[in-house]
Amino acid sequence: MDSKLIRNFCIIAHVDHGKTTLSDRLLEYTHTISQRVMTAQFLDSMDLERERGITIKSHPVTMQYPAKDGKIYTLNLMDTPGHVDFSYEVSRSLAACEGAVLLVDAAQGVEAQTVANAHLAFNQKLKVIPVINKIDLPSANLDLCLKQLEDILTIPAEEAILASGKSGIGIEEILEAVVSRVPPPRWTEYPQTRTLVFDSLYDSYRGVIAYVRVFSGSLKAGDIMMLMNTGQKSEIKEVGAFIPKMEKRDSLGAGDVGYVVSNIKDPSEIKTGDTITLAAHPATEMLPGYKAVRPMVFCGLYPVETSEYEKLKAALGRLRLNDAAFVYQQESSVALGFGFRCGFLGLLHMEIIQERIRREHDVDIISTYPSVVYRVTRHGGQVVEVDNPVNLPDPGTIEMISEPTIVASLHIPNGAMGDIMALVMEKRGVVDHTTTLDATRVMITSILPLNEILVDFNDRLKSITHGYGSMDYELGEYRPADLVKMEILVNSDPVDAFATIVHRDKAEGRGRELCEKLAEIIPPQMFRIAVQAAIGGKIIARGNVREMRKDVTAKCYGGDISRKRKLLDKQKEGKKKMKQFGKVSIPSDAFIKVLKNN
Repeated sequence: MDSKLIRNFCIIAHVDHGKTTLSDRLLEYTHTISQRVMTAQFLDSMDLERERGITIKSHPVTMQYPAKDGKIYTLNLMDTPGHVDFSYEVSRSLAACEGAVLLVDAAQGVEAQTVANAHLAFNQKLKVIPVINKIDLPSANLDLCLKQLEDILTIPAEEAILASGKSGIGIEEILEAVVSRVPPPRWTEYPQTRTLVFDSLYDSYRGVIAYVRVFSGSLKAGDIMMLMNTGQKSEIKEVGAFIPKMEKRDSLGAGDVGYVVSNIKDPSEIKTGDTITLAAHPATEMLPGYKAVRPMVFCGLYPVETSEYEKLKAALGRLRLNDAAFVYQQESSVALGFGFRCGFLGLLHMEIIQERIRREHDVDIISTYPSVVYRVTRHGGQVVEVDNPVNLPDPGTIEMISEPTIVASLHIPNGAMGDIMALVMEKRGVVDHTTTLDATRVMITSILPLNEILVDFNDRLKSITHGYGSMDYELGEYRPADLVKMEILVNSDPVDAFATIVHRDKAEGRGRELCEKLAEIIPPQMFRIAVQAAIGGKIIARGNVREMRKDVTAKCYGGDISRKRKLLDKQKEGKKKMKQFGKVSIPSDAFIKVLKNN
């Protein structure tokens, strides 16, 4: 097919601004999917996506559109996630496109993630088509949205298309704009075949299936392909397109988006962002990929049943293939046995991966408390990176510990400004500056330690702003902080699974909270057990596990009190002796309860 009749575009927006619903209408209008098989959020194929109402993975689909100029165009659409934790999915989709439809909710206006995604598109030099979505809502404010487009995103208001993904208003205008404004595929004149791998998945029957965008040349079954990053060669077994399910094709040409099935069976052998070329006439330059993603949050994942270790290892390998931002390596813990240290982009990303392991791979897991990557400067100037509190060097050798910060853009209603500033200060953050967006909303730009926003920051932001606040952030610089390693001791023995790196000012409160929780959850022992939080050799908090007590005076009735006293003293001596040699085994469900609560 003539590549001048191909248009590759994606839909980008803030979370919950209607990307997937708009995709449904485009699929219906182009008759890619018949009414009979159409379901709401058709491209959200994972159960998790449907339950949470969010897009987690980007989904490519190919549509045929007869335009008003009489030509039939092939439109390759990528539906992308909107949540800040999945921005790598957006960057991946943008690398395979020439244009982007930018959705703005008519009722909510330009939000934090709208700005971030628009800048991603501008940086990739894509043609951006602004669309004001949900214009049929009673609370729609079109004048405000058009003003924000010009003031915040510097996009001319006259370029905007008014639409509604729910009722189908403006769908034809969007398709015509894609055909007329988005340029045809770029770099098609390059002499050799170059194809970008923008995603991949593992199929237990066919092995690794790579999602690709062909920039120049062509691919067909029987060709010997080569991965330019590693030089590995493999025979192509099948190529095809997404219409919207996988459909076999004879070949994929310049500008096409589709999939490639090859001899590759090991998920780790094919990397997202790699360039596929033909072994017979290899290209000399790789396609410019996008920034390699560095995980920001780490935690340990362990199987509840130790016999499921190999099953967990296989599950992580398959998820890693399908998710470029997820990394893992083996580790072991005295308390929890063998497991993996895993890296994620954020807390929602961590939650989704854990849920996918439980559902898709049927492995029950425990996760340790999340932490970030700290930079530790030792005496003598040596710098080491620590992502696990257990690996923190001896305090006597440490000159300084630096923690990662984020630059957060908080879009909030005016009335919540005082409470949000108090929240930022509580989390050891500083407000850099504030910008008035319109009569009702402001944007606070603040610098916060990444460690402080891990657990409950987003929940509290939503709670304070009654759901109207939104946040986007990017990684800032490392800054020195007064950080310490806090250990939890049970009967004077440290439990490595509960070790955390915390700010000295917050250590006591966090330690007390953990000690009280553990003292409740550990079952009663034969003698009193102390659960303590310690920094170095100093105990900063304590809780006591209940002791079992046999009623040794039950057989005494009446008589002198000294008989009962004698029996009680004898019991006390026995417990004291037992305490000298006794060991406390913490049941695995206690770890699960404490770590799941966290």
